Amino acid sequence: MTETATPPTPTPPHRPTPNRPIHVGMPPLDMSGPPVSHFEFWPQHIFYAPIALQWCWLALRHRGPGLALLANPSFPDGGMAGESKLAIFELLEGQAREAMARWTSLTRGPADTIGTAQDMETAIGLMAAADLSFPVVAKPDIGCRGVGVRPVRSREDLAAYLESFPQGARLILQEMVEHEAEAGVFYVRLPGEKTGRIFSLTLKYFPHVIGDGHSTLAELIAADPRAGLLQHIYLPRHRHRLDMVLPHGEPFRLAFAGSHSRGTIFRDGAAYITQEMERAFDAIADSIPEFYFGRFDLRFESIEKLQRGEGFKLVEINGAGGEATHIWDRKTTLRQAYATLFEQNRLLFEIGARNRRRGFRAPSIWNLWDAYKREKHLNPLYPVTQ
Repeated sequence: MTETATPPTPTPPHRPTPNRPIHVGMPPLDMSGPPVSHFEFWPQHIFYAPIALQWCWLALRHRGPGLALLANPSFPDGGMAGESKLAIFELLEGQAREAMARWTSLTRGPADTIGTAQDMETAIGLMAAADLSFPVVAKPDIGCRGVGVRPVRSREDLAAYLESFPQGARLILQEMVEHEAEAGVFYVRLPGEKTGRIFSLTLKYFPHVIGDGHSTLAELIAADPRAGLLQHIYLPRHRHRLDMVLPHGEPFRLAFAGSHSRGTIFRDGAAYITQEMERAFDAIADSIPEFYFGRFDLRFESIEKLQRGEGFKLVEINGAGGEATHIWDRKTTLRQAYATLFEQNRLLFEIGARNRRRGFRAPSIWNLWDAYKREKHLNPLYPVTQ
């Protein structure tokens, strides 16, 4: 997982070949220090226990357990959990809609040969109407942490994805943005204020191993300082390729979805935040009705253009349930991670309180519970994430 550079001759085994660069447009990937932090892959119920306690305290302080659901009054339950991506996409106006990668959606029909064939033809027609062509990205309408996200490069890929998608559930087919670089921009603006700020910038690096001409993919994964610790993530995903021997210097990408839980490498990008970048996201946030708190996931051409607030496409918008994902940088300490999340949640409840004073009424917490249960029910049914 070493950053691309112009290789000498002969090419060292840990470098990609010159015609197959990786991490294009990103700052150099710093792999110094520990491969992962000691808490990076703790069970969620352990890591988030202090956060749950803070939530209880904030709910008591602000006299409302559902107050956090008012952070984005136009989003389903504020975008806390189990929300429809399509419902959020359809809210977008102006610059936000222009910045979002094109999409269409389809509800999966009966799980049989005839149903798949009908869904295929419907999907192809919807793609044409949305000016989409292969390759596209397929993902569930309801889902988090990259679950069910796969590249679809052909009709055969689409048929396979549809066949493994749960009956009656909705999926999204979205433009595959050509840029390799990916980031998460966490944005916060207090109601009544004209401008907000980028609370967190996470740079996402897709992990690779580099062929040496004789080791299998399984052996390369096991030998890599980071991937070797995450074999439980990578090996099942690539189980049909594990005996493949990569040519000398050939890179192999281990993850497609830009999710930490799916094995993507996260780095704290706070040093790259600029006023121009914040102005660009102010304009985008202004064109989303009643949006104040959440994370924009995007792909961009180069870090220099992103710093100028240009050269990027949004692929997803997360509301109140999003988090400042730079905490998963392996150099972030546990104290720093909790300090970030505590401040994030303090702002979440403050925004909710302000919106309540503006006349918005918090949704029922039971609606959120139903949405959460539906999401948890669907997640295991989706196709395997790539």
